[in-house]
Amino acid sequence: MTAFASRTGTLGPASWSWEMRGVNARGLDLRLRMPDGIEGLEVALRAALGKALARGNVTVNLRLMREEAGTALALDETQLDTVLKALDAVQDRAFTMGVTLAQPTAADVLSQRGVLVPAKPNSLDDDLAKALIADIAPLVGDFVKMRQTEGHALHQVITDQLAQIETLTGAAAEAAAARAPQVKANLTTALRRVMDDVTEIEEGRVAQELALLAVKSDVTEEIDRLQTHVAAARDLLADQKPAGRKLDFLAQEFNREANTLCAKAQSAPLTAIGLDLKAVIDQMREQIQNVE
Repeated sequence: MTAFASRTGTLGPASWSWEMRGVNARGLDLRLRMPDGIEGLEVALRAALGKALARGNVTVNLRLMREEAGTALALDETQLDTVLKALDAVQDRAFTMGVTLAQPTAADVLSQRGVLVPAKPNSLDDDLAKALIADIAPLVGDFVKMRQTEGHALHQVITDQLAQIETLTGAAAEAAAARAPQVKANLTTALRRVMDDVTEIEEGRVAQELALLAVKSDVTEEIDRLQTHVAAARDLLADQKPAGRKLDFLAQEFNREANTLCAKAQSAPLTAIGLDLKAVIDQMREQIQNVE
């Protein structure tokens, strides 16, 4: 089911913002966009999401900003040693040739190429990594709460739809009973037609054909299965465990029974009830796609 959660935080010169979005999916598909250099963050996030969620296409974005006070410089000690050795060699050579040179100052040394270099960007320190990892639990918690809020509303919608299916199934049973005289009349008419058209009648074959016609018009099994499916769906809704896939399977079974009911109807009232059943079942199937 759909949900959204966000968080922001700061620590020293660093600030960050989280965004977590979820939409429907058959399984759990995680798409994480994390900045580099935060050791253990993605592992911790995946573990938390895997524990809290069972289904959904979930995207998590973390945007991290760091304020820069200016360009920092660092001393390249290897290059410094090279420059000092070169200056020392120059002094020795000048002394050998009788040339007096002034002693180089520290500023002269630091001005040599490569002695002072831009400092490497500091990797995120442990405190920042810990702060970001600590943000995961409340972020996921907010996300789950929103899903639960939607889930309560969805629970009521599906419960109401099951009640409609149950009511329509009862109406179908009554319509099936009401059409019994008409079905009997149709069978009698069919039997007379067969007897009028055939000179020699095998009683066994006639009985077999009549039984087949009776089975084709009998909707008792479909009604019984619809009632059983309603009870099973209610049990799944009452369970705290994820039931989306099981409900999806049940919705397919509901639809199959409604289709068969319409095919066997042989009466306008029962056909109308079957079509109403199919409409409610289709609506319920759409809602079930949002169930975890």
